[in-house]
Amino acid sequence: MKKLPLVLGTSAMALALVLTGCSAESDNGSSSAESSESSAASANSADETFVTMMIPHHQQAVEMADIVLDKEGVDPRVTELAQQVKEAQGPEIERMLSWLDDWGVEYDPSSGSMDGMEGMDHGSMDGSMDGMMTPDDMSALENADGAGASRLFLEQMIVHHVGAVDMARAALEDGQHPDVLELAQQVVDDQTSEINAMEELLTQL
Repeated sequence: MKKLPLVLGTSAMALALVLTGCSAESDNGSSSAESSESSAASANSADETFVTMMIPHHQQAVEMADIVLDKEGVDPRVTELAQQVKEAQGPEIERMLSWLDDWGVEYDPSSGSMDGMEGMDHGSMDGSMDGMMTPDDMSALENADGAGASRLFLEQMIVHHVGAVDMARAALEDGQHPDVLELAQQVVDDQTSEINAMEELLTQL
């Protein structure tokens, strides 16, 4: 008879532990959901602007790389660089599109911009704004022969990269989402290095 209180006490303790565990699991699940929501909510307008502008910027860089990779007679060092650009920026496009989806931000692939950003001057070979090439710039690269395309690709991509670096630095100053800040710093580091390599390569062609 004396063992009964002990058994009851042990059972009560076990029940309490189970309930505590359930409560902890519930709290953890709730915390995870809140953390996810907090992460999505932490993107500000500068983060969104950077991503929605960088997606079409990367897409054009990949298009420029494809043009060069499809040509014959291009300097092999240029084709290697073009392949490097394509392999780096292609996956980054997918990452940025997934961020916008997570943030609930509508992206119009036909304009490459958010509402209110249509009509923004993308600049051209003069390096203004974000360094985007005009249709004429792209046609010139498309129509150039191998040797001409080698030099033109480098000249255009330097301008393009300078624009990307400027955009990334602006994001580092005004953005706040950790994923965006990480990508922006990567753009600054990688593309600054590529600019230096392309400028050096231009002197050798």
